[in-house]
Amino acid sequence: MASLTKLTLKKGKTMNASLITSTLQDVSLDPSAIQLKVNSIIDEMMDSLPNPQQMTSEERRGIIARYTAVLEGNFIYWMTACLLSVRAEEAKPILLDNLHEEIRDAHPIMLRKFAIAAHAFPTDADALAVNDDLNQVRRFLGRLSGVQTVLTMGFFEAFIQKFMTYLADLAIAQGSTETEYTDVHGVCDIAHSQGLFTALSTEMALSPLEPGADLFEGVHLLHKLLKTIVYNGAEKISA
Repeated sequence: MASLTKLTLKKGKTMNASLITSTLQDVSLDPSAIQLKVNSIIDEMMDSLPNPQQMTSEERRGIIARYTAVLEGNFIYWMTACLLSVRAEEAKPILLDNLHEEIRDAHPIMLRKFAIAAHAFPTDADALAVNDDLNQVRRFLGRLSGVQTVLTMGFFEAFIQKFMTYLADLAIAQGSTETEYTDVHGVCDIAHSQGLFTALSTEMALSPLEPGADLFEGVHLLHKLLKTIVYNGAEKISA
């Protein structure tokens, strides 16, 4: 992925950790303010993505493959951790509906078809590239902290919804015409993310985060994992 250092980034920005730190300073604990901050982080991330037209086929393949290596075998597991972590009864039907749709409609199969059609089925190298960051997210979710976990998954659902057009563009540039996964998630994840922020409000009221805990800890970890999915450790420069 060395040539990724020469990619032009949209609007000359980079997806770096400092944007999260600056965005989250003095964030209010009001759920609506939290959602606004999350949306701001996601918008910054989307603006920083490398231009698919400036990428090589292998670079495009790598993003799709690493994304698939993370999502196919982990998303339902992560949402189950979210369900197990919450105490608010009102939040549980929201999470169950999300899981029901993922399993009933076989979303992992959609993603696998998408990756195969783009000639981007993950290799062992792709899986190992995300392994360390992925395990950090797994360990974090294993703590079953309700408020932090719901926010983390709300962030992820909201990011995925906005990322779908970009992911589809990568696949199309690879010669794929398989768009069921990106079409479905570009729509359903709007409701999923909003449902999770509703669950966050309910969980925060019943079981507030302990003083001194970092509300956005999981968001930090997912942000780091998403950087690895996109860049795989390559240095980024603007035009």
